[in-house]
Amino acid sequence: MPVITNELSKRYRDFLALDQVSLRIDDGEVFGLLGPNGAGKSTLIRCLLGFLKPSSGTATVDGLDCYLDRVSVHTKLSYLPGDARMYRTMRARSLLKMFAGLREGGSWKDAFDVADRLELDLNRWVGLMSTGMRQKLALAICLSVEAPLLILDEPTANLDPTVRGQVLELIKEAKSRGQTVIFSSHVLSEIEDVCDHVAILKSGKLAFEQSMEDLSWQHRVRATTAIRVADHVHKLDSEERPTIVQNEDRVMIETKGELSPVLKWLAEMPLRNVTVEPVGLRSVYDRIHSAKTVASDRKAEATA
Repeated sequence: MPVITNELSKRYRDFLALDQVSLRIDDGEVFGLLGPNGAGKSTLIRCLLGFLKPSSGTATVDGLDCYLDRVSVHTKLSYLPGDARMYRTMRARSLLKMFAGLREGGSWKDAFDVADRLELDLNRWVGLMSTGMRQKLALAICLSVEAPLLILDEPTANLDPTVRGQVLELIKEAKSRGQTVIFSSHVLSEIEDVCDHVAILKSGKLAFEQSMEDLSWQHRVRATTAIRVADHVHKLDSEERPTIVQNEDRVMIETKGELSPVLKWLAEMPLRNVTVEPVGLRSVYDRIHSAKTVASDRKAEATA
């Protein structure tokens, strides 16, 4: 089920929470949303759910306008909020049955199966559950629904590592059934493990978007040399030109494609102390959201 945003913006008086974000999430794809608190992830999700009216731009799910056709959109998705709240005076088992009965085609047996995989005691009163147990309950409600679209906002929050692994397996199984998944998380390793595509938001803007497959091809080479490496880039036998950053004798080269032509090119130059490492999502995220950058953004928000 394709999800498309076209220059989507949301403004609250003088504060621009979402700034012309254009995304395409393809049918059957697991799409990761990254960014610190205040980056715009929750605002984007609420626009997709039709909870917020965009200030400008559009958002569609399966061709339906997310705000104007929100009732129809809701029939096509299952949503796990980041702060799920449930009836505290019910037992978990009764709550799962109630939610299953609210939806056409809902199955409380499927919900019980998910709860069992997450090691949740269904005899507990919701009000007496820990934060982690209530998260498991919310996951059982959401992941047991065979909706075409799953929107999961921080699904592994407050869970121990073993249960986190089970949640990621459930997401992979949803993908194998053809469901589209939007997965918002602060945990980069989870995004790398399950997502086909990733987008990083910063101060309401789309700062980075790429498929995980393309990202896995990128490498960083560090070395020291007495020559200016950029002067020799014309000798590289590759259509993909690397990014070169050099400070005196220290050089950093980032590749975007096949590594072997770059290594052959570098072998012809007088380099010392050479190290090669995959770029990875952490490097991209840190480059966009460095401590200095985040501090500057927070100062700007406080001034606004």
